[in-house]
Amino acid sequence: MMACRRVAGGFCSRLSRLSSFPISAARRASAVAHRPEAASRFLSPSRVLSRPLPLAPCRTVSFNVQDGEDFTERVINSDVPVLVDFHAQWCGPCKILGPRLEKAVAKQQGRVVMAKVDIDEHTDLAIEYGVSAVPTVIAMRAGKVLDQFVGIKDEDQLDSFVGKLVGL
Repeated sequence: MMACRRVAGGFCSRLSRLSSFPISAARRASAVAHRPEAASRFLSPSRVLSRPLPLAPCRTVSFNVQDGEDFTERVINSDVPVLVDFHAQWCGPCKILGPRLEKAVAKQQGRVVMAKVDIDEHTDLAIEYGVSAVPTVIAMRAGKVLDQFVGIKDEDQLDSFVGKLVGL
């Protein structure tokens, strides 16, 4: 009962502080409705945001391979190590592994990237790299296969796998 009084008391004190503003919310809404120039002044970015939002560069940790030429350019010729995730749309374990793998790659903050290869669209790449089951993940650096695994892994195992690739 005492906790309810404290919560109610805190709410009432906040409400009384809000009502002490010179223009009530109802008057402000009325002014906006009747005078369009008031709306632009009231809703200007300087009034809505107290400080500018930080603009961070948007980094993607993974990309979808478009074709063999794209694979060569972005995976084989990559300056950073690449995890190649061979998957399929119909594969249940692939749908579980994909987000886990992206999370593990994101933790490396750009020291490794992930390429996604749909085996139904790029059968030639799957055959070339000996993919017989999905999900298959191949770790590559400078066009050479360093390590690989087939199947689903937990987050700790993925962090270890990605960490070894970055540490090599």
